[in-house]
Amino acid sequence: MEQNNQEKGKVAVIGTPCHMIAAAKMDTFSDYLGKSPLDIKIGLFCMENFSYSYMKQLLEKYDADMKDVIECRVEKNYFWFYLTEDRLVKIPLKEAKSCMRKNCQVCMDLTSELSDISVGSVGSPKQWSTVIIRTEKGLELLKNAENDNYLKTKPLTESGLKIIEKLATKKKKENKEEIKKREKVGRPVLYTRQISKDEFQEEVQGCQFIDLKSDVIDVGTCVLCGACVLACPENIVSIEDRKPQLKGKCPEDCNLCYVTCPRTYIPEEILSADSSKKPLGDYLKIVSAQAPMIKGQDGGVATALLNYALTQKMVEEVIIVDKNKAHPWKPEAKLTNNVADVLSASGTKYAACPVFEPLKSLKDSKEE
Repeated sequence: MEQNNQEKGKVAVIGTPCHMIAAAKMDTFSDYLGKSPLDIKIGLFCMENFSYSYMKQLLEKYDADMKDVIECRVEKNYFWFYLTEDRLVKIPLKEAKSCMRKNCQVCMDLTSELSDISVGSVGSPKQWSTVIIRTEKGLELLKNAENDNYLKTKPLTESGLKIIEKLATKKKKENKEEIKKREKVGRPVLYTRQISKDEFQEEVQGCQFIDLKSDVIDVGTCVLCGACVLACPENIVSIEDRKPQLKGKCPEDCNLCYVTCPRTYIPEEILSADSSKKPLGDYLKIVSAQAPMIKGQDGGVATALLNYALTQKMVEEVIIVDKNKAHPWKPEAKLTNNVADVLSASGTKYAACPVFEPLKSLKDSKEE
């Protein structure tokens, strides 16, 4: 590993469990990857992500077009697409799972266990979100946002907690079985291996993009998060829609893309051996929350937290996932310090997106 100690401004990120794993690795290996700008990590509940192109094709089977979709959501075993002119397309989730990305079948985390604060609709009433506070930073963010009337909270019901735990346990159990199936046919899932930080550094010492390709990309566990693009000091890794690609030659002894990837080995200092036994991971507090000033998909809580962090100058910028203007509902990550941008990007997009890619411009500007 080669050292890179760039100073960067503080950034808040909102993302899925795999994004939170990558962010945790950036913190843990900052001596090699460079100091991470990610200061506040808001994780989302996530059962699975879908291929944008396959989703588009699926909708076409129901005589619907992505450009007419106003809102989409997964609940009650259906994929719901709310369209213009009060139309509704309701697709059984069993059928929609044909569009699921392969990497989601080995994910062991429903509730973004490595975030500062997790947000999801499961377990709370309609128009409310379940919020899991995991760190002191997350607790302070929620407390201050509530004191300043960005949020209101109420206790999560016991039945609501049981629903979340049941769903999280189901995901861990089913995906553990999938991991075992893949292992039997020689398709290893590295991130589930128990390994210490010292062992990790020894194991990945000689691993470059070619190893990332064989160990992660080719076996269907790439999450398309963009961490490899961000880490590459030569700017020769790029994501061309479906997967990361190398356009150049890796410098000798550089393994930064392999280090930061959330689907290579993860040291037990980040992901403990007993994490699979805890349905929701470690946390300090769980509540139901709603943002009174925001009309959001599930209470507007994630949007309100980002807005609060920006307006109170807790961070300089935030990473948001907006919709691509040329391809309706195709997610596109952006770095912004504009509250209006955060508001316009609210709402869940169920396709994968290179969330960390926008940080590349921030990193490059610091190096000039």
